[in-house]
Amino acid sequence: MDEAEPAETQDEHKLIKFRREKLDGLREKGVDPFGGRFEITDDPGALRAQFKEGVEVRVAGRIVAHRDMGKSQFFDISDITGRLQCFLNPKSVGEENFEIFKQLDLGDWIGVEGETFITRTGEPTVKASAITVLSKALRPLPEKWHGLSDREAKYRQRYLDLISNERSRAVFVMRSVVIAEIRSFFAERDFLEVETPMLQDVPGGAAAQPFETHHKALDMPLFMRIAPELFLKRLLIGGFTRIFELNRNFRNEGISRRHNPEFTMLE
Repeated sequence: MDEAEPAETQDEHKLIKFRREKLDGLREKGVDPFGGRFEITDDPGALRAQFKEGVEVRVAGRIVAHRDMGKSQFFDISDITGRLQCFLNPKSVGEENFEIFKQLDLGDWIGVEGETFITRTGEPTVKASAITVLSKALRPLPEKWHGLSDREAKYRQRYLDLISNERSRAVFVMRSVVIAEIRSFFAERDFLEVETPMLQDVPGGAAAQPFETHHKALDMPLFMRIAPELFLKRLLIGGFTRIFELNRNFRNEGISRRHNPEFTMLE
């Protein structure tokens, strides 16, 4: 470790070293830290939203919170659907699995099999009877309470933003819902969805600077499309009168909150 490195970087190196030691600990116990297949019965968020006590379930997610109470371990797992509390102790999962759980950290993926119950504080919980290690995270998660706050990092490492910021995940889900609704709108009106070429010999349909590339086999310049309009018009000529395309376009221009070089367009 370089002593000239910032303290924050040195701390991260220590955390990664500590996690690698736990990784080795899992392997010594015969556990594949990046391996298992785990069939689920419920997603964490959906199970919490429609919670019933006394049901045997199988759920999986990333460990995002952990409360160590000695022989009792409470932890939250999360995925894109939401989060759910789980509980385990040596009596419920056995000493061997309990020791395996001690090798896990925030950010690791785990499968949990057990029975649902509600704690004395009213929290929907799964009491684990078995656990499966699905993936070991070697790097720590972003800051626990504030998530990923650096704007540059949020855009360059979007996956970290999605792990730590619920609002960002909600935007991604809403985008998918909106696109599905657009497609449904046109399908109900007998429009045919089509896909036209992304690579074009003459970029057209809009006034913008294209991205340029070269097709080796044909030995000719090509351009990433700036709009699908011209090829859609060729389909109109061919007799397809009720068509639409919902796809990507590329414009080699500036970047701002309202403009991105790669974007989705409905035409």
